[in-house]
Amino acid sequence: MEAALGHVSRRSVVIGGISLLCAPSTWASSERIELNWADLIPRGARGTTYESLRSAFGIIQHGQLSTGFFQNRDASVTTEYNGKLVRIPGYMVPLDFAGTGVTDLLLVPYVGACIHVPPPPPNQIVLVKVAAPFEVTGYFEPIYVTGTIQTMAVATELAEIGYTITDARVEPYD
Repeated sequence: MEAALGHVSRRSVVIGGISLLCAPSTWASSERIELNWADLIPRGARGTTYESLRSAFGIIQHGQLSTGFFQNRDASVTTEYNGKLVRIPGYMVPLDFAGTGVTDLLLVPYVGACIHVPPPPPNQIVLVKVAAPFEVTGYFEPIYVTGTIQTMAVATELAEIGYTITDARVEPYD
């Protein structure tokens, strides 16, 4: 091995290898899992998703779900993606700020979830802890969240939550 590496020591190869594992390149699209909201419902489980609501009501208008619906807290979650680097699109409901930057948010599958209509079931809400605060450009714009997902039950004033994504990066939906 030393002959092939020339003057590079084994220690630098090990340190370099560790650096590569921790570098932002681990966020490369080939190493992350692209999720959609249906992926967060366990296979074979029944759950209410935005798509099932849309098929029942057509386009969901502001306030349309505010009567006769409540959060289904019995929705099951999947552990299939625990500890995996994922990217999922959705809409932001800011929870906490540092100055003018968002630090914690809820990621939800449709605009207004948790604010103007009853919240989606826990398996359709993700608590996001961002790596670095980011400035909000618009609350009703779709975003992508990339980070490590974990099944974790969390209760907030807005809703019961089934998943957490930590060390997250938020970017505009393209």
